Amino acid sequence: MSSTIHPSELAFFSILASCGALSAAARKLGITTPAVSKRLAQMEARLGVSLVTRTTRRMHLTPEGELYLLRARRILAEIDDMEQSLAGSRAAPRGLLRVNATPGFGRRYVAPAISRFMREYPEIEVQLQLSVDPPAFSDDAFDVGIRFGEPPEARVIARRLTANRRLLCASQAYLAKHGSPCTPADLSKHNCIGIQQGDEAYGVWRLTTGVGTSRKTETVRVHGTLRTNDGEAAVNWALDGHGILMRAEWDISRYLNSGRLVQVLTDYQTPDADIYAIYPQGRQHSARVRAFVDFMAQSFER
Repeated sequence: MSSTIHPSELAFFSILASCGALSAAARKLGITTPAVSKRLAQMEARLGVSLVTRTTRRMHLTPEGELYLLRARRILAEIDDMEQSLAGSRAAPRGLLRVNATPGFGRRYVAPAISRFMREYPEIEVQLQLSVDPPAFSDDAFDVGIRFGEPPEARVIARRLTANRRLLCASQAYLAKHGSPCTPADLSKHNCIGIQQGDEAYGVWRLTTGVGTSRKTETVRVHGTLRTNDGEAAVNWALDGHGILMRAEWDISRYLNSGRLVQVLTDYQTPDADIYAIYPQGRQHSARVRAFVDFMAQSFER
């Protein structure tokens, strides 16, 4: 029997995997559940591998099924991109768009922006993935990533969405009890709340003063009794008076404005954390990627 894979089968399996059950896929495809089961069985027989494991109500992808789905969605995306490139500006962006962001920022800013984006581009299907440590582009796990700071890879395209900076802060209760640091060296005497995310060096803070030739950066190794990989948990600990925190301005600005947190060492600059949309070079001609990145840039401008 021929082992040729047809584009229609790629789309069928992508829908099946998204639905998570044969019956749900049947409803979406407008066919019967036995017809879905038969088509899946024919695919598996032709490929010579099992793509899913079935239970009474649910199904789960096998490792071979995960690989098939990953490649299938990549191929389908490339087909969509080719069709839309040929159609030019006449065609509305459509197809699957996978967006990755960090949990806190993703929930508070990216998800609401996607909600507005869908009203303008109803033919695009968006999957939002929230992860503390973003997957590598080589894994082909997402199409657009929302990141803080300069992207480390030269193979990606990066568009800055908005300026952002990290700030040092603590609650008024903590500062009233322990005093406020006057120099970076004073941080060694304080309880500093640690956040370990991505490739950033844990427990190392860099503070800079001056400009031009007089610019000087001090590297401080801080210590504390609390550390986490979740920024929201760290902010809550700072609000509860447990120590000094370094956190992005977007995350703490409302607490600084209300007075619940107070900025410290204001004469020193911490590393920038500008917000970027990044995507592989192979996605630069994708209409849905361009539409989403343009929309996000406009959203942050507003």
